[in-house]
Amino acid sequence: MGTKVLITGGAGYIGSHACVALLAEGYELIVLDNMSNGSPAALARVRKITGKVFDVVEGDIRDAELLDNMFSSQSIGAVMHFAGLKAVGESCAEPLLYYDVNVGGTLNLCQVMREHGVGNLVFSSSATVYGDPATLPIPEDHSLNPTNPYGRTKKVVEDVLFDLVSADEALNKPFWHIAVLRYFNPIGAHSSGLIGEAPHGIPNNLLPYIAQVAVGKLETLMVYGNDWPTEDGTGVRDYVHVMDLVEGHLSALKKLVRGGRHGCSVWNLGTGIGYSVLQVIRAFEQISGKAVPYEIVGRRAGDIAACWADPAKAKSELDWAATRSLEHMISDGWRWQSTNPRGYE
Repeated sequence: MGTKVLITGGAGYIGSHACVALLAEGYELIVLDNMSNGSPAALARVRKITGKVFDVVEGDIRDAELLDNMFSSQSIGAVMHFAGLKAVGESCAEPLLYYDVNVGGTLNLCQVMREHGVGNLVFSSSATVYGDPATLPIPEDHSLNPTNPYGRTKKVVEDVLFDLVSADEALNKPFWHIAVLRYFNPIGAHSSGLIGEAPHGIPNNLLPYIAQVAVGKLETLMVYGNDWPTEDGTGVRDYVHVMDLVEGHLSALKKLVRGGRHGCSVWNLGTGIGYSVLQVIRAFEQISGKAVPYEIVGRRAGDIAACWADPAKAKSELDWAATRSLEHMISDGWRWQSTNPRGYE
């Protein structure tokens, strides 16, 4: 294996936290990000947290020439692929953009990886590939039926990755070592309060939306539907601390590289516990001491009622489990937002 891990989308929310976790473990990194959802300031703060230096390239995963130059000039041995678009509502309005970036960008990345002999890949997938679940909690072998273009782009990429491995097996030439990590709902921030989620515009995810209302950046939280078939009528999700999540990536990378695990393996990264929107609002108000005014509005296109993980496979195969509580997630998220009310601006 080459000496460096390429982090695509490394200046984004999850990518920047992954940089911290990897640097703390002694990995050398190179970050690629087009800064559409990331920030150079996040990477400067990663350096401050870790005291480590690393290379950063501003560019797009759809740029084959750029990728080729990076792999030619750097000793890259593995890739963590976070780069992509992730807003469900936006994907319904802009499906071509989502397929171009999420699918086209990944195809481009895999092509260049193969050309340069790099087969170790940790892919950022999503629980949205399951769609509206038939059973809860959701195991990895649950049927896949995403309900929105974002989720479908993730499923298409997963299909491509499994096809790459099938082609290897047909030729009896193992090349790809792939971990597909299906995230549930990452929230929270690094305990330092220096890095966190800083979405552009109105947040698509619940906790940053709540926090921006609490800090006065936004006036009112929109709750999308109170007529779901759940205990209080609001959507239920499995919230996982972003640092737990990136520690799962580290475990997966070690499994691929040190264990020499050939093929394409899938793991859920979640807590196995579901909380409703109203439960999260109440917990946030109690922890922060801030009132969060909210308004019930219509359901969003592509949403589902409830979704939480069966994380047993990650525990048994990766020796990974989420350890941070909802209170811990909210406390860290609020520390980030209250000390950085305008994000990285």
